Amino acid sequence: MGDVEAAAGLAVWGADPVGAEARATLVEAGVPGLLVQKDPTLWGADAEAEAKVRLGWLDTFRRSRDLLPQLAELKAELADLDRVVLAGMGGSSLAPEVICRTLGRPLTVLDTTDPGQVRAVLTERLERTVVVVASKSGSTVETDSHRRAYLRAFLDAGFSEAEAGRHFVVVTDPGSPLVEIAEEMGATVIFADPEVGGRYSALTAFGLVPAALAGVDVAELIDQAEELHASLSKDRDNPALALGAALGAAVTAGRDKVALVEDGTGIVGLADWVEQLLAESTGKDGRGILPVVLETPDAPIAGGEDVLTVTVGGSLPVGAVPGGGVRPDVAVNGPLGAHFLAWEYATAVAGRVIGIDPFSLPGRAAASALPVEDPAFVEGAIEVYGTSAHSVEGALGSLLLAARPHGYVAVMAFLDRFADARAAQVRPLLAELSRRPVTFGWGPRFLHTAGLYHKGGPQLGAFLQITGAVGADLAVPGKPYTFGTLQATQAAGDRQALTSRGRPLVRLHLTDRATGIVQLLDAVRSLRN
Repeated sequence: MGDVEAAAGLAVWGADPVGAEARATLVEAGVPGLLVQKDPTLWGADAEAEAKVRLGWLDTFRRSRDLLPQLAELKAELADLDRVVLAGMGGSSLAPEVICRTLGRPLTVLDTTDPGQVRAVLTERLERTVVVVASKSGSTVETDSHRRAYLRAFLDAGFSEAEAGRHFVVVTDPGSPLVEIAEEMGATVIFADPEVGGRYSALTAFGLVPAALAGVDVAELIDQAEELHASLSKDRDNPALALGAALGAAVTAGRDKVALVEDGTGIVGLADWVEQLLAESTGKDGRGILPVVLETPDAPIAGGEDVLTVTVGGSLPVGAVPGGGVRPDVAVNGPLGAHFLAWEYATAVAGRVIGIDPFSLPGRAAASALPVEDPAFVEGAIEVYGTSAHSVEGALGSLLLAARPHGYVAVMAFLDRFADARAAQVRPLLAELSRRPVTFGWGPRFLHTAGLYHKGGPQLGAFLQITGAVGADLAVPGKPYTFGTLQATQAAGDRQALTSRGRPLVRLHLTDRATGIVQLLDAVRSLRN
């Protein structure tokens, strides 16, 4: 795998054979030192204005340390509320989910508009629940809908308005619309670092508040990041620089898809967080890095010379072989707090190598109303749209062909990621069948992660959207729509955005979810015969 580069317990194996030339260019230009100094000119004149107000992640751990007394006091005040629910999307939810999964602390993440999934969360132990409402802008539609639904649930359960307000903690930027709303509710407000974008916010209040309430010693994460920070300005012994150079060089050499594999050494869920960081930051201007999260080390990795395999995990003992049974191109191992800062730094460096602004955020497409659509055909419990085929198998086969020879397939499931979890089994089956990289995302969660790459990245994707009939819908209090309508509208907006860009897309609508998922998996398996 090549030499190892390490600092602060974080080790990167195999980066130099991939990124040595790019790294030499970065060092010659003084990028490591300039980046730590927060030089906004590193990504070109067009990116300078945005970079000036988005580089706080480099040392946000210092400001986050000031939060620790406030978090300890809040934890004590809410000691009777031991069920933590996080309502947030993308970067606001993925980092605390990784932290709590890795450190074994319970956290319920609400990042869906599926009415069944929302209802299931709302009905559990209200009297013991604290809801962390996390939105940088304060206007995230999903998060606002969750806040409304939870407030109504508390009031319907007999809580007074003051009692209900005590069950909310709001994390947002200063001046966001959520500040006034929180004050009206009587909720606690904790401000995030305004100079850190959402996808780089792991070590800000967005990552630390829900984790601390769930019982995590977040000071340890801050310590790990601070220890790594000392290496970031160096030309050598800088594993984050080695990783960023390798990622950027891989893309410029045609390896623009990164298979992310957790190696089983104690870090859980990090690949999902890395996915949103890389996809959102680099997927624009027809370029970017496509992250492909694999379920297990032995899952199909599909693809070929256009795929860079990267394993991630916890610290390894001296002499250990990285990869967890996989032979990766690059392996990254170390403490979680160091991982967060290293991947953020590496993403910024990769953006410099690729030639994109890693901090800009294109607008998200949305449909204002549900379009009237007729299926191409109906087969069992599946309505099929967007194909000239005459069977589910034929529609899937034509979509897989559209990903050849250098593309990818993206499966986008607007379903309940717990009740409909079997739908995710389609990803490894399609990867094995197509011999191309296949991604899987739950909607609308993926809209805040890989969804931006789908629309802004290279014209290489073939898209399978899965939607499902809603049995019992759920109102969004104070709004003229339901969660089911919101979910369907988000799915419609995404497919309109993709098809308007000429991306091939097939939609499968499950009129009976359980039956339809079984039928879909059977159809994929039959294609292998």
